[in-house]
Amino acid sequence: MNILLVEPYYTGSHKQWADGYQKFSRHNIKILSMKGQFWKWRMHGGAVTLASKFNHMKWQPDLILATDMLDLSTFLALSRKKLNGIPAAIYFHENQLVYPWSPNDRDIQQKRDTHYGFINYASALTADQVFFNSEFHMKSFLDALPTFLKHFPDHRELESVNIIRNKSKVLHLGMELQKYDNHKVEKDDKPLILWNHRWEYDKNPELFFSVLKKIKSDGFVFKLAVLGENFSQSPKIFDEAKITFKDNIIQWGYVRSFKQYAKWLWKADILPVTSDQEFFGASVMEAIYCNTWPILPNRLSYPELLPPRLHKEHLYSTEKELYQKIVRCINNNTRLQSNKLITIANKFDWETRMSFYDNIMEKLNKTKNHIVI
Repeated sequence: MNILLVEPYYTGSHKQWADGYQKFSRHNIKILSMKGQFWKWRMHGGAVTLASKFNHMKWQPDLILATDMLDLSTFLALSRKKLNGIPAAIYFHENQLVYPWSPNDRDIQQKRDTHYGFINYASALTADQVFFNSEFHMKSFLDALPTFLKHFPDHRELESVNIIRNKSKVLHLGMELQKYDNHKVEKDDKPLILWNHRWEYDKNPELFFSVLKKIKSDGFVFKLAVLGENFSQSPKIFDEAKITFKDNIIQWGYVRSFKQYAKWLWKADILPVTSDQEFFGASVMEAIYCNTWPILPNRLSYPELLPPRLHKEHLYSTEKELYQKIVRCINNNTRLQSNKLITIANKFDWETRMSFYDNIMEKLNKTKNHIVI
């Protein structure tokens, strides 16, 4: 079976997912992509460029699999002569209806933010199958649609929400986790706290560093490794934290080498997560696979990632609980090092996920019931 995977934002987790599926699938997958930059322009114009590239390909797919950064309706319209009944699916890594926007974003100031949400909505309505990377993601998107559509002056098409709902499924992220095995290192005696997320406001670094500052002032000893991509307009709290925790920091900033990144995950002991938004949690699952103890918010996608028997030990609901759980981990570091959490992450490894992915794509291909809007 031939699958054309269309990705206008080919970088980061989007690239890793696309490459992983191509690498492990029993199907023949070609990736049609654009460089991962200018995400707003990719959502507006990427479909035109990629449709042109597709129309010039001699290779013919049996299925189109796009991601949420593509305006699927435009792509399919511009490719209609070549499609000939080929079904199309869309995979939502994130969506612009419920993603928290920065108050400094120019599109918020200009009241243009509904454009990107509407692209997601129209793409989901156009697709034959809609996949979400978590149950939380699917529910939050579908629940947000009615309110989103009611913003428009008339012909709000609220019945279309059920059309999308009836063709939506959860397809948890596939990840290439076993590659971390080649870079395993020993943990040290002194507990190491890890941040391995993007340096952006939606990850709530203010709460992360605020709690650590209190723990430090209360006399608890720990080391700190702050990884993740940092941008030119990263929150100022990172500059402040670099000074506050100068005696704790043993790694600060993005590491380009996967080997180095994997090493820090294996060395880490404690992963306190404070995010305000998370549709899946790939960086969390990577750390869990490397035997780092997660302390996660009892909301968003996080309860879904852990079996219920571990919720009490690993989930928190208040800042006080977060503080207490981190301190407990610092005081019990030897016990943490003997903990084996790899089985939690294993179910998201491509070796486990692949047959499910391939089977569901085959089933979709057999339907060939492309919806015309």
